[in-house]
Amino acid sequence: MSEKVYNKIILITAPSGSGKTSIVKYLLKRFPVLSFSISATTRTPRENETDGKDYYFISEEEFRHKIHKKEFLEWEMVYEGKYYGTLKAEIERLWSAGKVPVLDIDVHGAIHVLRHYPVNTMSIFIQAPSVEELRRRLMNRGSETEESLQTRVNKASYEMTFRNHFENIIINDDLDRACKEAEEMVRRFIEK
Repeated sequence: MSEKVYNKIILITAPSGSGKTSIVKYLLKRFPVLSFSISATTRTPRENETDGKDYYFISEEEFRHKIHKKEFLEWEMVYEGKYYGTLKAEIERLWSAGKVPVLDIDVHGAIHVLRHYPVNTMSIFIQAPSVEELRRRLMNRGSETEESLQTRVNKASYEMTFRNHFENIIINDDLDRACKEAEEMVRRFIEK
């Protein structure tokens, strides 16, 4: 395993609709040393999701047991009874394979990880150029009711107030440019 990448973590966080997932997918294709950190969740799998690839799907009881045993690096109950979290064992698994884990997580989870691993962790906060643009992107997905859209926009506005907790900020007003910016940040981080 290369000393350069040993025990490094890349955190990518953003409000919903900022382009975070697209940027993460781009980075994973560009850097073979990166590996997606699979989160655990209590929600049921969607039609196209696979256990152990998209998420570790576990029961609420098992999730709570793992919380009690302090097996999570970070976790959160996002909606009533719907937990999400990063297992410490997942990070260890990726490090053992000589990989740099890429965590695609929410703002609060990212702050928890930074507290646990303040050294050798790079954080990138992705944001849309404006709340209005974010609203437009979420509307274009076609998967939101007016109520859920407003809830997501309100949450995104709140999450944007945390951007200064993160080392790097990318304003995604052009996805290609944002991907290239992220690529350069990651290249510098894994090569140092």
